[in-house]
Amino acid sequence: MKPVGETEFVNGIAAQSASGEYGQVRVAAGIVGTTDLLLGKQVEPVLDAHMRAAGPRFKGIRPSVVWHADSRVRPLDIPSGILMDSRAREAISCIERRGLSLDLWAFFTQLDEVLDVCRSFPNLTVVVNHLGGPIGIGPYEGRREEVFSEWSTRLRLLSECENVVIKIGGLGMRYAGFRFNEPPLPPSSDALVDSWRMYVHECIDIFGTARYMFESNFPVDRGMFSYNVLWNAFKKLTKNYTPEERNQLFSGTASQTYRLCQSIPRNAVTRVC
Repeated sequence: MKPVGETEFVNGIAAQSASGEYGQVRVAAGIVGTTDLLLGKQVEPVLDAHMRAAGPRFKGIRPSVVWHADSRVRPLDIPSGILMDSRAREAISCIERRGLSLDLWAFFTQLDEVLDVCRSFPNLTVVVNHLGGPIGIGPYEGRREEVFSEWSTRLRLLSECENVVIKIGGLGMRYAGFRFNEPPLPPSSDALVDSWRMYVHECIDIFGTARYMFESNFPVDRGMFSYNVLWNAFKKLTKNYTPEERNQLFSGTASQTYRLCQSIPRNAVTRVC
């Protein structure tokens, strides 16, 4: 039940924001919590407690499933193949029945497991985080083109499942291998554009703007670049898209996926600071 305490805390912040005493922004209008999928059917009281704690703000679950055989890449000390475990499938079924979404951060080497989940639960909205986890460190260092090709192929298979949405961000983490932390100065938004262009445009080409949303991945990426620099890079990467497409990328898909009742003003995504 420990994750429920996190939901309670965040919902308190959301309630403060909704009071209107802190400006127009509505913080945490949608909350995605977590749980242990290996609880199987025993996950039900945890899910129900999350939903009681946050009411209609509670939108979904993001469990820990990311794994790699190489210890230089593996971020968590968790079992491999959690998504294929029968207990996890029972838990995912409980998530689906409650109308919640499932956020998954998995490396590109795990996307076949994610694909199996998406096919097995066609009525479940699955949000693939961090562009589907391309890797540029450990055994993949110096193999960017090879990884890109395999990553793209696996994403195209995922895109055939209509219940999949992809979230673009997280490339500041060390796993992508861009090493933004090594130069004496942090990268500019133009430097991020040059590094990420092929990934972002490939994802848009595969999933389209209706199943694509930007994410900040803050505060995790804060050690690499600033929040403003990140979002200016996203704006520059999409400057040739229509206002309607950009509105979908920056707010529309997120609002639809997480069933949010408010939207971001249209002109909020078109200005570059």
